[in-house]
Amino acid sequence: MKLLSIAIPCYNSEAYMEKCIDSLLAGGDDVEILIVNDGSTDRTAEIADRYQVLNPNIVRVIHKENGGHGSAVNAGIENATGLFFKVVDSDDWVKESAYQQVLDTLRELAGGEQQLDMMVCNFVYNKVGEKRHKVMQYRSSLPVGQMFTWKEVKHFYKGHYILMHSVIFRTRLLHECGLKLPEHCFYVDNIYVFNPLPYVKNMYYLDVNFYYYYIGRTDQSVNQKVMISRIDQQLRVNKLMVDYYTDKSIRPRIDACSQLRNYMYNYLEIITTISCVLAICSYTPEDLAKKKDLWSYIKEKDYWLFMKLRTGIFGISMNLPGKGGRYFTVGAYKIARHFFNFN
Repeated sequence: MKLLSIAIPCYNSEAYMEKCIDSLLAGGDDVEILIVNDGSTDRTAEIADRYQVLNPNIVRVIHKENGGHGSAVNAGIENATGLFFKVVDSDDWVKESAYQQVLDTLRELAGGEQQLDMMVCNFVYNKVGEKRHKVMQYRSSLPVGQMFTWKEVKHFYKGHYILMHSVIFRTRLLHECGLKLPEHCFYVDNIYVFNPLPYVKNMYYLDVNFYYYYIGRTDQSVNQKVMISRIDQQLRVNKLMVDYYTDKSIRPRIDACSQLRNYMYNYLEIITTISCVLAICSYTPEDLAKKKDLWSYIKEKDYWLFMKLRTGIFGISMNLPGKGGRYFTVGAYKIARHFFNFN
């Protein structure tokens, strides 16, 4: 069995996928690299096959019909043979020195008495046009360099969460929690880092800048204009997260620890805020109606969740009356975007 399986979802990635794959090959035989060609129409399949021929003990290619990012991640999970699992997007890469530390730590923890469920590392926003890149680290929220549980997790401040770029999961845990991402939908990375959490018991934070997250392409899914054009997919993900959080079969796991419950609530709150901001920023009656529908959906699912979200600072600011209120919300969002350095 391999130590770590790494899935690379690829769709028309010929321009940048080689940098990603080359950075991961440094892991050697401890690593299984799963290049998932999600129905590409460019040279992605050809490039992937070449890497498999040159590195038969490390690289495995999965060719499939186009199903979107979530479908490609699903294929990676289904085919993974490694003890641990990570997703690396085809336009991103990892830092070699940190990579070796990650593998060394996973190897050490894999043989311990406690079973590691989730490793967290830092990631770096490699944003186009900026010389200094923002590092997302977790020193103020997580114990460093030791195994810990949810009870030892400290407060996460607003806008600071564990993202797909940060995490490595135990592969079997992803099967145990029944994780299945929706197909033909963007922004499913939020479900990927949300749904497994009630099943996570033991965690480890390795304070290294491991993952480099490229951000700034005009066609990128996190570009604001692109996100507004895909608001229906953002709302779909938002509602699926509400469904999961309010699921009666999952709630006992969530409620078992206040730190876990608070973290998941806060994450759901920020996703709901993003959905509302996108609807407001589009300045169309249709999208404002979708925002209203989202709040109605939450209210129908769980009245107390609705009240908590709606009367919080974000809920109030997302629902200020009239054009003036909406302009104020957009202005506040732009200030936050500049301060937190996101799209």
